[in-house]
Amino acid sequence: MHDPSKVAEPAALRQRDGAEARVTYEELFFDLVYVFAVTQLSHYLLGHLTPLGALQTLLLWFAVWLGWQYTCWVTNWFDPRSAPIRLLLFGVMLAGLVMSAAIPGAFAERGVVFAVAFVAIQVGRSACVWLLLRRERHALAANFARILGWNCIAAVFWIAGAATAGGARMACWAIAVACEYVSPMFGFRLPGLGRSRTADWTIEGGHLAERCQLFVIVALGESILLIGDTFARTQTLTSLSTLAFLIAFAGSLAMWWLYFDTGSEDGSHAIAHSDDPGRMGAYFHYVHVLIVGGIIVTAVGNELVIAHPHGHLDLPGIIVMLGAPVAYLLGNGIYRRIVYGSFPASHVAGVVVAAALLALVARIDLLTLNGLTTLVMLGVAAWDTLRAPSGAVRRNASHARKA
Repeated sequence: MHDPSKVAEPAALRQRDGAEARVTYEELFFDLVYVFAVTQLSHYLLGHLTPLGALQTLLLWFAVWLGWQYTCWVTNWFDPRSAPIRLLLFGVMLAGLVMSAAIPGAFAERGVVFAVAFVAIQVGRSACVWLLLRRERHALAANFARILGWNCIAAVFWIAGAATAGGARMACWAIAVACEYVSPMFGFRLPGLGRSRTADWTIEGGHLAERCQLFVIVALGESILLIGDTFARTQTLTSLSTLAFLIAFAGSLAMWWLYFDTGSEDGSHAIAHSDDPGRMGAYFHYVHVLIVGGIIVTAVGNELVIAHPHGHLDLPGIIVMLGAPVAYLLGNGIYRRIVYGSFPASHVAGVVVAAALLALVARIDLLTLNGLTTLVMLGVAAWDTLRAPSGAVRRNASHARKA
């Protein structure tokens, strides 16, 4: 593949002038759809707190993330303020709104609506970009031809799943998710089209990192909304429900602290100064699906605790209350491994302590367990803040480039 910088650039492409690309108002407006999508996922999991419901929510979450992730890469290469990309974003927003509205019935009567809307997002976006690049004979056209090919392969399984029900739908949609999530790992390789290399992607690293950070804010905002809404709907305010509300808020604060106070700026610096920002950007998207997923499940746990502080800890409740902090700590730990070159000891300790709380679940209630996991998260965040050296990423830059 040729160096895109040596080819005449289509007018819609971002201008590479050496300055960091800014997130535009069009992108922020686009993200509003995902506030709704994340809320829908939280409500779906809350209403289906079973192992099957958890698997269904996971598949739906992967679909939501894939729709956002692929669009994020497009707006990294293309200027959202240009007319073609602005119109494309608004079209994806509309389809995304339909997809999000169908989430509650995705595994029931609205499966066709969900699948068709998602396919319209993935195939429609990639086809529009490929046609734009192909007309200009740009080097990235081959990359988007491969992406479009995999989107079409996945579309077959999305539509096939929508035409079935039960386990068959889950199996088809799981294959579809795998097609779109795993194909970037081997460069979207297709017979006759070859494969893409991350070194050819010429992304704006700081912009991509900021987009991931903004999605974390979207998820945390949804968590805050659920905390406030559940507290507002509590018919009888007691000292226990108030304490549950305060602990839930402290948990959200701990998640913000863990991510933004001790690593987000270094992450932006690392990807912007990497020798292969395309590869590191792919790592960022892979790990953020775990980070944001942890926030979504935490929001469900907070709603359970505020509504029923003395609630009994059954298996689904245990998975939500302990699985969410473990997933979030693992995701943040892997993120730091990408940025700094090592998995932090603080996160290892946090995961171990959170997992050890499993021994207490037979003797405690929802409120107590939520309080203990929140203390673990706050402790890890404080540890990171106290021990993180200033400018750590710069001293580890050479390692970060090889991550």
